[in-house]
Amino acid sequence: MYRVKEIFYTLQGEGTHAGRPAVFCRFTSCNLWTGREQDRHRAICQFCDTDFVGTDGPGGGRFRSAADLAAAVAKAWQGQPHRRSRPYVVCTGGEPLLQLDDAAVEALHAEGFEVAVETNGTRPAPTGLDWVCVSPKAGADLVLNHGDDLKLVFPQVGAEPEFFEGLDFKHFMLQPMDGPDQASNTAAAVQYCLSHPQWRLSLQTHKYIGIA
Repeated sequence: MYRVKEIFYTLQGEGTHAGRPAVFCRFTSCNLWTGREQDRHRAICQFCDTDFVGTDGPGGGRFRSAADLAAAVAKAWQGQPHRRSRPYVVCTGGEPLLQLDDAAVEALHAEGFEVAVETNGTRPAPTGLDWVCVSPKAGADLVLNHGDDLKLVFPQVGAEPEFFEGLDFKHFMLQPMDGPDQASNTAAAVQYCLSHPQWRLSLQTHKYIGIA
């Protein structure tokens, strides 16, 4: 059984694939926060801005099999076929690796998708993923220490960039923390990248242009 908050078609807003059309499959539940505001003060991750509670979002629900889940993702894809593109799904959450498994990855591949995951890195990944984006959180043990994008929300006390740059990732990205200090966080991230060019700036472009 897979529990999914929502499945929707949009543009990827962050990271190396920013701007790419994608189906987002948002799984429920996270191991760093319940998703309920009354529990935020005791959460390991206290800056999450995503609703991943329940299965009541667009396209959400409970899927009994990997094939059922993959069929729902395929139904959400709206792109026209083209030799230069391939359907792309981003498995996110919550924490998707609490649920995403080998069977689901295989079923999504069978529907023709490239399969990406956005994870906090505290769980091992299933085999066969096409793109792995890890976003470490201060206070959480990092189990998944290799992949494609390491996308660090910045700044985080106890999760400074230098702690991670020796890991086996292709791209190292700083994403300014949202909230009341977004402007100063963005300026600090820009300055850090200028001083440490092994890091790139990643912005939440979907918020700037007003899409999901």
